[in-house]
Parts: sequence; structure tokens; C-alpha cells
Amino acid sequence: MSKTKYTLKEVTDKALEKEFIELPKRLYKGNRKWVCPLDDDIKAVFDPAKNKLYADGEAIRWVAYNQEGEVVGRIAAFYDNEHAYSYEQPTGGCGFFEAINDQELANQLFDTARLWLVSRGMEAMDGPVNFGPRDSWWGLLVEGYEFQPLYANPYNPPYYKELFENYGFKNYFNQNTYLWRVYDDDINQSIHDRAKRLHNTPGYSFANIKGRDLEEVAEDFRIIYNKAWSLFTGVKPMPKEEAQKIVNTLRPIVDPNIIFFTYFNNEPVGFFIMVPDINRIIGKFNGKLNLWNKLRLMWDLKVKKSCDRIFGMIFAVTPEFQGKGVESGMIQYIYENYIRTDRNSYKTVEFAWIGDFNPVMNRMIQSYVCATRHKMHTTYRYLFDREKPFTRCPRLGLKRNEK
Repeated sequence: MSKTKYTLKEVTDKALEKEFIELPKRLYKGNRKWVCPLDDDIKAVFDPAKNKLYADGEAIRWVAYNQEGEVVGRIAAFYDNEHAYSYEQPTGGCGFFEAINDQELANQLFDTARLWLVSRGMEAMDGPVNFGPRDSWWGLLVEGYEFQPLYANPYNPPYYKELFENYGFKNYFNQNTYLWRVYDDDINQSIHDRAKRLHNTPGYSFANIKGRDLEEVAEDFRIIYNKAWSLFTGVKPMPKEEAQKIVNTLRPIVDPNIIFFTYFNNEPVGFFIMVPDINRIIGKFNGKLNLWNKLRLMWDLKVKKSCDRIFGMIFAVTPEFQGKGVESGMIQYIYENYIRTDRNSYKTVEFAWIGDFNPVMNRMIQSYVCATRHKMHTTYRYLFDREKPFTRCPRLGLKRNEK
């Protein structure tokens, strides 16, 4: 049996953690589209004091060295029981994969992650995914390499697709990102027609959050989220504390002009949360968000207003108000009361993480908003039993049997 060219070490101390963090900075050097993630964002995923999934799960990281002692690859593996057992088979994850273009190295990294997950009772592995929420570090970029990524969205070279698929990973679902150009693209006339019909029913109102108490905003968000996202398998109701934490996390970068809520008789029934995309600013920080860079970020964001791109983070309407034109009413309101006014300093809006298992939302973004798909990420799944039939993620609303 030939000796492998690579040696893997588990990340167990600060020095190895630094190797894990610094590798992509070398791999992507000179790539003008890649934006260096903030070091603290990556570290927080693997900090039990900051990541609640450690309460019912585990995570591990490795770095890979070549025969000259140079770091040439990395990977993390993780699971938490709540999510793992919401599928047909217990399913863990691997992520934060980075490597030179060598299938042997990739196979060794994937094998190491797989065997660790097997030892924890897992029967499948999703990747590349996050040990945390889906809206961060989730999926492999497979289309749109020529575009700069959104904040906390993955970017990778094209050859990663072959490394994953040659190992045996299969496409579980795709995540589409759509681009809407503020001054060039229009919304479909049917939006105006549907919104007009909606306004024939008294009680609907739309507003951004300018001047509002953020604690109230967090509660409105939580109410809608818990109703609208209950359609997803494995999604638990969001407690007040978590909603408040999300709002507090976003507080420094929030532009109250671009976060919108819909109300019916003063009850929250829909939201569209957008934020300035700080990836337009943080690339020059080389991953460091020290005090000086925080001041630079706030200056560029709040004073210079140099961020020209909006990140459409999450859109939702409660089930009982879906199909009534609420989506159209909200889009029309945003379009007429902010997007096409002289108060708007943004040039583009990107709608990220629209899963192909949600055809209604994809159709709305394409046909009504008239946005163009320009990036696609893939979430892969690898079944450890290679004889077991593979099935893709069911469409939204179709729930699996939960154990």
C-alpha cells in the first residue's frame, strides 16, 4: 500500500487554528472576486461559548500538510442530534473545505470527515455546509465565479465541483442567487395589478423600520418567522431571546430604510429584510475586524455610504396570507417608496439562498421581480451506504417522517 502524500492534523490549539484560518488567504491570493471572510466569523462557528449547536452536537477540524510541511487543505466535520435525526438517516455535515487541486487530497479530507461522522452514528454527510444557520457558509459555488460573493456566502474555484462529485457527493439541492439592477430592471406589471387588488381589502399597511424600537421589530420578525418557516422540516420555533440576538447582531449595519414589514389590522404578516452588503467594504481588512477596522467599516457604511449593493437576506409571508397578493403589495411598496427615489444610494439588490425546492419563490423572483439568476450554490449529500437509493430534497411543504 503506497504511502499518502498528505498528513492531517486535528486543530487542537491556537497555532493550528491559525493555519486553518490562513489557508484560504494563500489559496485565493490574486483572485479579485474572492472576499476574505472575517477571522472572528469563522472562529465563532467552532467556539462552544458562541455556537449553541454544541449543546447537542460536536465539531472537529483538520488541516492537511504536504510532504514539505506546507498546509494545502482543510476540512471540518460536525453534527447536532436535532438536525441529524430529522432526515431518513442520521446526517452530519462537512464544511469549510479548502484545498489545492488534487483529488487524492480531497478524498483523504472527505474520508477523514466521513469516518469521524460514522463513529458518531451518522449515515450520511452533507457538504459543504455550516455548523450553524443555512444563511451562512452553505453550499458550493457552481455558477457565477465571475461575481463577488455576498457577506458570509461561500466562494470557491470551479475545480471544487469536480473534487466533490468525483468523490461521490450528489446534488441534494441548489441555492439560487438573483441580481436586480436598481436603475435598469423593472418589476412586472402584474405586481401593480395584484397590489391594486390587495388594496381593495381594507386593513393592509406597509412600512420600513425607520424610527422604530428594535425590540419591537425583533418580536414582529419572530411572529412571522415562526408561522412562515414552520413549513420547513426540522425548523423549530424561534424564542424571543434568539430573535433579539439576531437583531442585535445586525444592529451596527442596519439601514432602517431597507427593512420592510406588512401588517393586516396592525398584526405582522410579512417581512422583507435587506441589509447593506458589507463584503463591498471588508475585503481590504484581510479578515481582521479590530477597532480601527470597525471604525473604517462604520465610516464607509454610514458616512461615505460607499456600499452600493443590498443583500436581500430573508423574505416571508405567513401561510394564511399567502396567495392574496401580499408579496406583490410589499414589492410594489418598496419599489415606489424607496428603490426608485432619490433617497436610494444602492445600485443592485441580490436575493440569495432561494432553494430549488421552493419553486414558488423562484418563480416570483424571476417572473414578478424580473431579477436574473447569476449565481448558484449546490448542497451535496453523500450516503455512506453506497447501495441505498439517493433522493433529492423534497419540495417545500412536503415533510419527511421524523424519528
